[in-house]
Amino acid sequence: MENTSSTPGQQPWSQRFESALHPAIARFNASIGFDIALIEYDLTGSQAHVRMLAQTGIVPASEAEQIVAGLEQIRQEYRQGQFQPGVEAEDVHFAVERRLTELVGDVGKKLHTARSRNDQVGTDTRLYLRDQIQQIQARLRQWQQTLLDLAEQNVETLIPGYTHLQRAQPLSLAHHLLAYFEMAQRDWQRLTEIYQRVNVSPLGSGALAGTTFPIDRHYTAELLNFGGVYANSLDGVSDRDFAIEFLCAASLIMVHLSRLSEEVILWASEEFAFVSLKDSCSTGSSIMPQKKNPDVPELVRGKSGRVFGHLQALLVLMKGLPLAYNKDLQEDKEALFDAVNTVQACLEAMTILMAEGLVFRPERLAEAVSTDFSNATDVADYLAARGVPFREAYNIVGQVVKTCLAQSKLLKDLSLSEWQAIHPQFEADIYQAITPQQVVAARNSYGGTGFAQVRNALAAARDLLKI
Repeated sequence: MENTSSTPGQQPWSQRFESALHPAIARFNASIGFDIALIEYDLTGSQAHVRMLAQTGIVPASEAEQIVAGLEQIRQEYRQGQFQPGVEAEDVHFAVERRLTELVGDVGKKLHTARSRNDQVGTDTRLYLRDQIQQIQARLRQWQQTLLDLAEQNVETLIPGYTHLQRAQPLSLAHHLLAYFEMAQRDWQRLTEIYQRVNVSPLGSGALAGTTFPIDRHYTAELLNFGGVYANSLDGVSDRDFAIEFLCAASLIMVHLSRLSEEVILWASEEFAFVSLKDSCSTGSSIMPQKKNPDVPELVRGKSGRVFGHLQALLVLMKGLPLAYNKDLQEDKEALFDAVNTVQACLEAMTILMAEGLVFRPERLAEAVSTDFSNATDVADYLAARGVPFREAYNIVGQVVKTCLAQSKLLKDLSLSEWQAIHPQFEADIYQAITPQQVVAARNSYGGTGFAQVRNALAAARDLLKI
């Protein structure tokens, strides 16, 4: 960084140039409008950098103290709304350095010694994403707690289970909700793994080739609580794998939220009527007074595509970039920032919706699981348990269902004599075997929907959240 006391219209790098940027190009080139979000991380990274410069004797300790104090003053000015750089600053890094020089004089110009904006922005982005991952993980835990609370209230509440969106077998509602608990746990685990690769310092990589100054990269990494440093300076300034990985994880979080959103939208319809929406989480129609719209899940479902788009954009951005840094990488910020904000907002909204924005309708759910043929497999299992080969039993029950449909009957409507005419192995206990409660309770294999298994899963989930 050369002389920062440039004339109006010039940039700190512009002594190499004879004229200023065209105003439209200056606006096009500037990132200050969005990378100001990195300012606190930029200040923290700069303070660590200058402390390292003092530690290694590159900058006198007294000057380093002035710079650290000046950076801290900028932090306070920003928090109080007094530091609001415009497009003339180009980016947050120049904005901070310019203000620092105004505060402490020429000593501020030493801050950028042995550093490039390339390794600086990489450091800032990692510091930012580290914090955001921890915040998202905290929201995931709140989301899991909400699902767990709701599941504990509905162990023996039954809900139709579907495959191909056709009635399949009844389930414990708690089992259904715990499926999303498990998805959220994988989301949490993925972020933990990604955090390790985010938590690597590129600071000291310079523009692309390192620096001639005797810096101590491990010292700055230690000051910033990084777990390690990039072993290759080219890789350090050009790597965005960590951002792509995060966007992959963010996309999967949105997939999971969107799947439940779709179910809630269906459940709230008059055709399903499994839930009622509370006024606090729904809106009406401007023309149809009877309407109550599931805005929250619809918005979450819609916003999922937005996060997927950011992932695709960053993949396309990176696929053709030669080493090392290229201006294209400026485009990673808005995608990353928006994905973070979107995921956090959707997790918050869905947590509120499921905790206090809807009510399940047990009477409607009970009716739904007792008026279909989702107990047909249990009839086949009944025969198989009495020595009839399962495939034979399966075909027998298929014929029974066909006959019942023709007669507008359900399996529970068949008389015992009709059952025994179908096969002599049927006894009076067939009626108990095909009740919805028994159909669910009987699926007691590990991980199944049987009530005993669901209670075990709830206990395991409670223990997990205590860790």
